[in-house]
Amino acid sequence: MIRKLLGACGAGVLVAAAWACSDSTAPVGPGQEEEFAPPDAGAPPTEDAGTLPPDAGGSSGDAGTQEPSDAGTEPEPDGGNGPQQPAEDPWPKEASVNYTQRFGVGQPQSVAVDDAFNVWLLAGNRIGVLRPGSTQPLWASNLGQAGKGFSSTVICGGSEGRAYVGYYARELDNPQRGSYQDSTFLEGDLDAVKLTPEGTVVLEEHITRSFRRDRDKGDGSLSWNPPNNTGIRNSNDWRYDEDRAVLSCVKVMRGRDKGEVYVGTNHGVTRIRGLDYNSHRHPVWWENGSQRAGYTYAVGIAQDGDVLIANDWTFGIVTPNPDLGLWDAMNPKTLNPMKVESSHLPEVNSLPEFDNWRGFQQTKDGRYYLASKDHGLWEMSIISRGNPWQKGTRLQGLPTQALTSLAATDDGSLFIGTAGSGLWRMDADKNLSRVVNVPGRTVKQLLYDPNGTPAMLYVLTDAGLTVLRGH
Repeated sequence: MIRKLLGACGAGVLVAAAWACSDSTAPVGPGQEEEFAPPDAGAPPTEDAGTLPPDAGGSSGDAGTQEPSDAGTEPEPDGGNGPQQPAEDPWPKEASVNYTQRFGVGQPQSVAVDDAFNVWLLAGNRIGVLRPGSTQPLWASNLGQAGKGFSSTVICGGSEGRAYVGYYARELDNPQRGSYQDSTFLEGDLDAVKLTPEGTVVLEEHITRSFRRDRDKGDGSLSWNPPNNTGIRNSNDWRYDEDRAVLSCVKVMRGRDKGEVYVGTNHGVTRIRGLDYNSHRHPVWWENGSQRAGYTYAVGIAQDGDVLIANDWTFGIVTPNPDLGLWDAMNPKTLNPMKVESSHLPEVNSLPEFDNWRGFQQTKDGRYYLASKDHGLWEMSIISRGNPWQKGTRLQGLPTQALTSLAATDDGSLFIGTAGSGLWRMDADKNLSRVVNVPGRTVKQLLYDPNGTPAMLYVLTDAGLTVLRGH
């Protein structure tokens, strides 16, 4: 896949700490873009480029000048799909269960769980759901974007009976669109699907509702928030269709924002609440007056609810404002405080080289860990918020440096997915060991749900789906 150099996300004044696109009137012209192909470049996407993602579990100017309000701050209690989550999950309580063998879930590319403990599965153009009490999943094919020929990437759980499905669409050479009726807005992005009372999976809608207050530039010539009939595009300037390929997603499992979803894209991180979104934020870096925003495969939720974001080059940590409409706001910085702005680890390599982060987690003891596709596992220590670098320490003892995913669990462990060497666990005492009761050599995804009783760790490998309990 191709990483682009963009001037302030397609529009705006260049600001060194920019995380979200600005509302500037100076769009990037064709001469201001340059494409950079990583070593694994290619299209359509490969397993490493979004079709089979390894983990499911990224401002300047006046982007945030409006004052917060109570509009949109309350999430839908159940997404409009029925009663609240049951007190206890209905799934087998054994320490390790092979769901591929017991429930016939096959070898999906991505897995998710909704608030009612429905297990959602993604396999190419098919979406499956394993319902409590069922012995096998039910499947639906060619819904939404899949029916239009787009390649699916990841699936993420939502409220009871709802899931979100991400798709790949190629980046536009020039992301600026002249009309919100341009059909390219509807390419790729994210679908919401739901389970009906009759027990079928149907398309709910293509995500199109940007939660941003109506504004214009002062002369009435441009509405910042056009009718909600486009896909995911920049919330602070609808003309820019930059987030087109969903590469990762994570559901907030507890706390104030429980039920919200963050999706990592080819450009940044979009926040989803129900059927509304705000796009986007990202760590960036600058070279010769141009901005580099990498593909975001690593999105996590810290112990205190902070959003952890890591892309090809850089990473950051942001404390999200409760107002969905201010997710992309940077001014004033108190709206969405950042513990880390846009940083890299110089111990890994130089900034222009790809770090290829695939996991970003915080363990119960407060330590941060980053996993790379090429460079192994690193503990990250924060030097200071605004530094362009933080402190990295490589962890020894893993059989490979090719990592795919991370999951921090409530017993203090960090589970580590590898490409070719199976699943590993670092316990609370920092001892490493191979998890032997999980079949498969390559871990595609780790998904931790602390709402299970006991907690559930979904481990998706090249041999299928295993669920571990009690960590």
